[in-house]
Amino acid sequence: MFNHSAVLAQDAASGKPITLVVPFAPGGPTDAMARAIAHELKDILGQTVIVDNRAGAGGNIGADFVARAPANGQTILFGTSGPLAINASLYKKISYDPLRSFTPIINLGYLPNVLVVHPGIPVKNVKELITYGKANPGKLTYASSGNGASSHLAGVMFNKLAGTDFMHVPYKGTGPALNDLIAGHVSMAFTDVLTALPFIKAGKLHVLGVTTSGPSRALPDVPTVAEQGVKGFDVSVFFGIVAPAGTPPDVVANLNRAFATALKRPELAKSLEKQGLEMAPSSDPESLRSFMVSEVTRWKDVVKSSGAQLD
Repeated sequence: MFNHSAVLAQDAASGKPITLVVPFAPGGPTDAMARAIAHELKDILGQTVIVDNRAGAGGNIGADFVARAPANGQTILFGTSGPLAINASLYKKISYDPLRSFTPIINLGYLPNVLVVHPGIPVKNVKELITYGKANPGKLTYASSGNGASSHLAGVMFNKLAGTDFMHVPYKGTGPALNDLIAGHVSMAFTDVLTALPFIKAGKLHVLGVTTSGPSRALPDVPTVAEQGVKGFDVSVFFGIVAPAGTPPDVVANLNRAFATALKRPELAKSLEKQGLEMAPSSDPESLRSFMVSEVTRWKDVVKSSGAQLD
């Protein structure tokens, strides 16, 4: 039987660091989560874990870098919904395949989005929003962090399922989008709970619903959009760790065990909960693979409906 601990010890003794590639710029929620987890991994693995930010093209630059790396477990990707599901349909030219270019390690969980509106919009819940929108065609707008972002595609999905015609207004990032929403230049946004929470608490934004199929621990009293009449509506940003395709099973098993151990540590679990992360139901690598398959298919339909295409 293969001795995983011996492999781990050999890697640690060799001094080879593990590079955890974050395909986004420093400072965002993905980067914050990656750094918190990397800190715990260093202790568990006995190896240095370097967080390497390789931003650009909606996560494609970092994902491509990892896809082309040696399949030895030394370079892994802190992936999200974009590079691991949405981008395959969104970008005209993409140099990797999320389902063929990577070996799944672990599904970390997901960050729920929330539907928030400017307090000046005279609605108290999702049903009232739909009624108001249909009575005022072409009046309501929704901000997103950019064309093809989950905050954009959430609106596309909502319009399709609810029969509304909310107009999309793209911005260069979540910050500018929410600034204009707070100022009343746009009507609403489908944004992540972590970013929206301070503005909700301050009364600058009114939350109508959680966009995932289940409730958010950060806003336990807020009902989901789906249970307010928009059946099938489920939008979140998921986080998964993947390695280059062909990474040996024993290496995958070692990394999977290390990540699963880290996530169970109380201090890290509490930190991730504060960041709004909902833990995945299973830590098995195959559960991430099957989830990615379903997400690639689901978002392909939504991207097609949106007409969005990026170079």
